[in-house]
Amino acid sequence: MNHREVQTYQYATQETIMTREFSSQTPVPGIVIETRNDKIIEAKAYFTSEMWMKQREVTTLYIQRMTRGWLARREAARARKERDHDSEENARKQEELRKKDEEEHKREIERRMHPKTTEDFEILRNELDAWRETETKKIKDAGKNGELTPEEVQKALHQLLLKETKLLQTIDRLKNTASTINREDRIENMLQAMSAAKMWKRTDGRFTEVVTPLTTRAKELMDLYHGLKMPFLSIDDRLDILLHVKWTVNEFDCNLTREVVDLIDREADMLNRGRPEKSLEGLRKRLCNLFLQFVETVEFNPEAARFQKVPRKMLQEAQTNFNE
Repeated sequence: MNHREVQTYQYATQETIMTREFSSQTPVPGIVIETRNDKIIEAKAYFTSEMWMKQREVTTLYIQRMTRGWLARREAARARKERDHDSEENARKQEELRKKDEEEHKREIERRMHPKTTEDFEILRNELDAWRETETKKIKDAGKNGELTPEEVQKALHQLLLKETKLLQTIDRLKNTASTINREDRIENMLQAMSAAKMWKRTDGRFTEVVTPLTTRAKELMDLYHGLKMPFLSIDDRLDILLHVKWTVNEFDCNLTREVVDLIDREADMLNRGRPEKSLEGLRKRLCNLFLQFVETVEFNPEAARFQKVPRKMLQEAQTNFNE
């Protein structure tokens, strides 16, 4: 009590209100205490520090075991997912390779059945030469081994020559067919390009389709050309197309347009006479070719200037110099 800290210590009292009121009451006579909700707590066996440390160790080992199992299951799931992904990727690549091989095989067969390009016909020629050399070698080897007599060897070589000639004729027919198809495709691509809308680039980098009077003119000529090429038309429809073509070419007066008009009049006269379609094939083919020349002429179709390999002005100057 005589210590300085005890003598100078400032004591303070602070009250607080609990969220729930508690109280205790000693049973005394005259007071009834409610005991229905009371719980009797009995002391359990004494828990020593060694027991506490042992329980902590057991619990720690359990937590570690569960954590390692969770990590192992997560790693196994990741490995299975990666394995399945690799398996699917390999299957997808194999399927792509299979489809690619099939498409390549079909394309090679198509190139031999319906050749179109110079490379396709070169392949046919090389394979024909290789086949001829192989068959010739077989026949000559058979003659040397005594399997065939000299007369049989000559006969076999003659038969081989006939087969080769027939195959060469087949290749020539395919070449003519391919030339016709390629020409039609080239003409169609040219007409589509002439009549396509112009693509103008805007300031924001996007493009806007613009239809000009020149592209409209080219589209009208393309439609007329397609009308002339259409087969199996009735007489009235065919005469209507011929009339529209005649109106179009009559806007200009030159040798080409006069010849086109003359062919149109001849076909119209033959149609009115009831001539069969087969007798008009040559006339219609010539009319289509002349109208195609009309479409490809810059004076009649300004959009054709982009598709001329040699400028028309240069051709005119060269012809003028030649005439002089």
